[in-house]
Amino acid sequence: MKQHLVRIVLGLAITLYFIGYAAKFYPTAFIDQLDNIVYDARLKLTLPGRADPRVVILDIDEKSLGEVGRWPWSRNIMARLMDKLFDQYGVLVVAFDVFWSEFDTSSGIGVLDALAKKELKDSPGFQSAYQQLRSGLDYDGMFAASLKGRPVILAYYLSSESAVVRTNVISAPVLAKGSFTGRYAPLTRWTGYTGNLPLVAANAAGAGHINPILDDDGVVRRVPLLVEVDGAYHEALSLAVVRNWLALQEGSGNAPPVEAGFPERGNLGMEWLKVGPLTVPVDEQAAALVPYAGPRFTFPYVSLADVLADRIKPEQLKGKVALIGTSAPGLLDIRSTPVGSNYPGVEIHANLISGMVNRVVKSKPAYILGAEVAFLFVGGIALSLLIPTLSALWATAVALAGATLITAINLLVWTKADLVLPLASSILMTAAIYIMNMAYGYFVESRAKRQVTERFGQYVPPEVVDRIAADPGRYSMQPKAAELTILFADVRGFTGISEALRPEELREYIDEYLTAMSGIIREKYRGTLDKYIGDAVMAFWGAPMEDPQHARNGVLAALQMQKECEVLNASFAARGWPPLRIGVGLNTGNVRVGDMGSKVRRAYTAMGDAVNVASRLEGRTKDYGVGILVGESTRNAIRDVVFREVDRIRVKGRDAAITVYEPIGLESELGREMPGELKLWNQALRAYRAQQWDQADVSLLNLQRMNPGCDLYRRFSEKVTQKRSSPPPQDWDGVTVFSEK
Repeated sequence: MKQHLVRIVLGLAITLYFIGYAAKFYPTAFIDQLDNIVYDARLKLTLPGRADPRVVILDIDEKSLGEVGRWPWSRNIMARLMDKLFDQYGVLVVAFDVFWSEFDTSSGIGVLDALAKKELKDSPGFQSAYQQLRSGLDYDGMFAASLKGRPVILAYYLSSESAVVRTNVISAPVLAKGSFTGRYAPLTRWTGYTGNLPLVAANAAGAGHINPILDDDGVVRRVPLLVEVDGAYHEALSLAVVRNWLALQEGSGNAPPVEAGFPERGNLGMEWLKVGPLTVPVDEQAAALVPYAGPRFTFPYVSLADVLADRIKPEQLKGKVALIGTSAPGLLDIRSTPVGSNYPGVEIHANLISGMVNRVVKSKPAYILGAEVAFLFVGGIALSLLIPTLSALWATAVALAGATLITAINLLVWTKADLVLPLASSILMTAAIYIMNMAYGYFVESRAKRQVTERFGQYVPPEVVDRIAADPGRYSMQPKAAELTILFADVRGFTGISEALRPEELREYIDEYLTAMSGIIREKYRGTLDKYIGDAVMAFWGAPMEDPQHARNGVLAALQMQKECEVLNASFAARGWPPLRIGVGLNTGNVRVGDMGSKVRRAYTAMGDAVNVASRLEGRTKDYGVGILVGESTRNAIRDVVFREVDRIRVKGRDAAITVYEPIGLESELGREMPGELKLWNQALRAYRAQQWDQADVSLLNLQRMNPGCDLYRRFSEKVTQKRSSPPPQDWDGVTVFSEK
């Protein structure tokens, strides 16, 4: 974990940034925008595609404008429309997505009023005719009368201009000033409005504002069901329609009151509105998410021209909530929504009315913020700790699995619980942690891996380099103390070989020999090839990668190298080249290993007493006629290899004597005769050290008959003859002293 600390810290920093964003410590526009895109995608993915048949839109469309005339139409036409809708077609509720802020003077009543008050005020004939005609020309009065006693809901528009403009009247507030004292209620606040004529407003059943909330991208996703004007709280058109609809269903005649709902604990914002039997989820601004049923024209549209001309069947409107609005682009009520960029504003109200009545409005309560923070905290820590430890492939798989799981949970909560859980921050955090790790791995760790590969590739086999490169932090080239097994191998009689071969043949001879020996060391027994010293080879086991079996692998490599010489000799003999014989020395001990050298030349190598002893043992193989000599520490580290004790020696540069051994082979591979031979050899060695020359001589003669090819027995026979003729002192310790390297 230590080697991944930088990536873990960076991952936790990314997590902390997204937690701060989710906790609203600072805004991040691009995350907000992405979350809007994700919200729209979820919405379109789960659209029901069908509308509530109880809601219909009476459209002031191009056809209506062509037949009836430019908008606004005369109020006598609107009065006739109201009579048709309620008396002839039997609609349940009518709601206007237009407002009546100006007097209708199209009948000429203004001219008559002026004459009656000024020039002709004293004319009895005119005044009599005026009184008879005026009621038929008062289109505003006719329209107001057509509303009286009927469930008609008007609309008005709110504004917050620097110069406050208040035109006509708006509805009475549904919640009085001070209703939210002591509560956190950051509702949208408006200072101005354009309302309906007092006469018209007084005869309607109610009214509501038609102001949506535009997100930063200009898209309508929410509508504030309550807004603040002069400290009091007014309802939206859609909420006013629902309240009157409920009153008609209950038969009470009075619209149910609006009750604001807050969580019991904590000073959190508003979470719902209670309207009769309905509970409508809202956010802290008392805004409801519009539950769009589908693209534009999902709700049934009926042209007002067809209604006025009696071209539709009564059952198309009977018992329904009729919203009067426009789809004509020229009347400027086209909005951008998640389901379309040219969406009639009146259909937004239809969606919201239907959603409230059918209880399908999505909820985004205040505790969602805490859930998002917790989700980011747990997920961010898990990804920050896990991804740095994985390979690129597994990290990609984990990141994709995490993003998929987050999305699946989010969609499940969306569809099953009607909760809106932010998704963009979680996906972005996952992507950011993943990309950071991949970039760090590519630009930082890949460089380290390339450096490790370049440095170690010439010493150890590719498989080992791959393992080192996978975790370069563990394998430094800095010098360190370590227990290694060191091997030296040298060609016997190389001077004679070089004289017997032409230069190009000698080059090929040495190339084949070094290639074969290096392959055994590096590839088969995973050793580190230190250097070539002319025709000599230096290698070691235990670094840069730890190897608990370093002594065993070194000895087995030496045995294999001797066998490989036999294979090479068959090839060399066929070409008339001299035979190849090598001496191998191995020793185990604590040394310094790492990148060492001078400013001119450096190398990854090992230094220390154990290295020197291994080199001396290689040189002593020729004195005993054996192919391999190992030190006592190497022999003691191996259990399944059979060794023959050769001698106790004191090499140049060391005062202490060491016992040296010749490895014979694995226990499982030895013939049946070898145990007897070794037993007899040990007897000869004890007799030799005890200066029992006759007994030693007899044992050695028997050993030469048993194994004529073993030069060790012949050499010791010569040593016995020498000692007999020139006996050592009585306190001789049996150690052979070598003065040369």
